[in-house]
Amino acid sequence: MYWVDVQSEGDWPVDLDVLRHTAVATLVHQDALAVEVAIVITDDESLQELNRRFRGIDAPTDVLAFPNEARGPFVSAPGFPRYLGDIAISYPRAEEQAAEAGHSVQAELQLLVVHGVLHLLGHDDQSEPERSRMWAAQETILKALGVSVNLPE
Repeated sequence: MYWVDVQSEGDWPVDLDVLRHTAVATLVHQDALAVEVAIVITDDESLQELNRRFRGIDAPTDVLAFPNEARGPFVSAPGFPRYLGDIAISYPRAEEQAAEAGHSVQAELQLLVVHGVLHLLGHDDQSEPERSRMWAAQETILKALGVSVNLPE
């Protein structure tokens, strides 16, 4: 069982149920055990502050993932899912990137949800082999969901 909480901090046209379904589809594709994930759709300023505080980069970004393991050892209560972590997504970044790529904002948000969940599950995109594996998983998941995005080469 998966528990995915998706919230929007703005008055943007976001289908939270679609994003929740996207996160669950990613978890299922990756054979994740029962986990809980929190996703927030927010603004550039919030992502810039998080990026500065946790990554030392004073610039906005599109998505940040914060795995629960980064907080140190935590024992889950019996009968409850393991808390996997948090994902923060910038709606303005998603809107800009969707326009540049030529697909819908909703599709871009779904791409960012998949990307964030994969990071929570341990995928990395810092080296070419890891990035190739992660992007292949993203493409497979999005295709299974019927989401059409124009991914960079």
